[in-house]
Amino acid sequence: MKSTLYLWPVYHRLDDRIRAHVLLCRLTLLLTRVAERRTDTTWRTIRTELQRLHQVTLAGPTGRLQQTTDTTETQVRIFRDRGVPMPPKMSGLTPAE
Repeated sequence: MKSTLYLWPVYHRLDDRIRAHVLLCRLTLLLTRVAERRTDTTWRTIRTELQRLHQVTLAGPTGRLQQTTDTTETQVRIFRDRGVPMPPKMSGLTPAE
């Protein structure tokens, strides 16, 4: 499990910070497991696939536009299984002034 979550020692001295850190670690583990179970995929695969999805801003004399890279079948399945809407192919169109 440690290799999956990439944990390392964190040295807190105050009780409130220790409790907050443990709570965040448990929440992270819970969300990771929910994502794995809903997609029937390992967290490593989910993370790797979603890291390949990028959005770039294109700017030219006529304005600006944000474009998302093409999605793979695996990325589409991850979004669908999690109930998250797919990112739009193009967005943020602003004409030049």
